[in-house]
Amino acid sequence: MAQQHPDSTVPAVQTAGTAPTGGSLADYLRAQATEFLRALRQHRESGSGGNAAADSVDAARALRRSVRRVSGSLHTFRPLLDPEWSEGLRPELAWVSGTLSMEHACAARLERLLLALHRLSGAAVLPAQAGGPAPQERGTLTVGAAKAGALLDRQLTLARTRAHSSALQALGSSRFHAVADQVAVLASEVPLTAADADLRPLARAAEERLGDAVAALPLVTAGHPYNAEALIHGLSPDPAPHPQDAPWHQVRLLLRLHRYALEVLHGGDGVSDPVDVRLLTAGQALDRHRDASEAAAAASAAARTARIAPATAYALGVLHADQRHEVEAARFAFQQSWQRQALRTP
Repeated sequence: MAQQHPDSTVPAVQTAGTAPTGGSLADYLRAQATEFLRALRQHRESGSGGNAAADSVDAARALRRSVRRVSGSLHTFRPLLDPEWSEGLRPELAWVSGTLSMEHACAARLERLLLALHRLSGAAVLPAQAGGPAPQERGTLTVGAAKAGALLDRQLTLARTRAHSSALQALGSSRFHAVADQVAVLASEVPLTAADADLRPLARAAEERLGDAVAALPLVTAGHPYNAEALIHGLSPDPAPHPQDAPWHQVRLLLRLHRYALEVLHGGDGVSDPVDVRLLTAGQALDRHRDASEAAAAASAAARTARIAPATAYALGVLHADQRHEVEAARFAFQQSWQRQALRTP
């Protein structure tokens, strides 16, 4: 019997009816491997044409989506798979996912920070241009805010360019080709060691890990809109990630693994199936938490740039504080959603 935490909203793994077995896992992994190969072909064919950039972005997103699901399933259901094969493939899939996500992360971070600068300055924001963030109306910003925006633009655009180059280099490397070859084999042959094993105990274990991680979060503190404790280290010279963020990032990861496990149990493909509203709402709050946390770190890093003007540093400090408040707002939204849904969970 799965441990039920009082504040758990994860839908309990079904225990009645026909038990999903290793065959269900094999079907799911084959479907995700096929999606990976389809997205890879789309990415390779997106080098020309008027929609080349958009097609490339869509293909990279599909690649990341399939890679995450294969990797997550290998983690959750690893006792049913050949250990040498699964433990060798998982870190390579993590490398692919991380490499392909960097460019998108840099672009999204820049857009988030520029929009926040305009919001904090009371300036109107121009619509986003194709393939880029919303441009700044520099004439309507203070000098410090305008220079802060320009500095962030330079730093994150450079980071995005480097990430794009790294992704292209990775996709052409022998290392990636080796991963693609393994995924291609997976599309037809899944190395199961226990094809008739019941998947539900392993899925329940993933559910329990999520419940335990949520139970360890400071949800009582997060139940207040403004958590002053979260700003204690806001002016610390330590460039390391904020000490309070790590357990929330872990919950986000475990929530994702739980969702993938449910897809395996219920025969979902992760693309066309309806998403459980409870998991979707919680996941969206944790995504906002991650985005605001990383944006705050980027503002803090920019503020440590040598020889910037005091007004620029001040604007970046305000921006950092704003994003840390966004972090707290996301925690509050997660807490409200989680506790509210707990009341509806039998």
